[in-house]
Amino acid sequence: MTSAASVFNTVACYTSPAIARRTYQGPAARAEATPLSARLFGTWTLLASIVRAYAAYNIDDKGIYAVALSTYALALAHFTSESLLYKTMSFANGLAVPFSVASLTLVWMVTQSSHYTAG
Repeated sequence: MTSAASVFNTVACYTSPAIARRTYQGPAARAEATPLSARLFGTWTLLASIVRAYAAYNIDDKGIYAVALSTYALALAHFTSESLLYKTMSFANGLAVPFSVASLTLVWMVTQSSHYTAG
């Protein structure tokens, strides 16, 4: 499901930087949310989407499960650093949903990994 939503986000980032600007609305974000950064974010999101879709179809493969899990860990680290360190995101403006999805999915994947990859 998150993989499919990521494809939408990718298309939106390529067609309109406004999507990325809505996500990056922290106090320091105005000058940094450019069309180039939106396309870069879209490309990064598409790559994560491909990894996650592959993992969903091969969920019993421990290696790809770990790689997919790492995409959520990386996303969470990115959103956390952009909010706390770089001040380009805030929970009031666009951070709540991606932060929640990354956090909850990461917790779910860690706690359920032995169920999916056992055997």
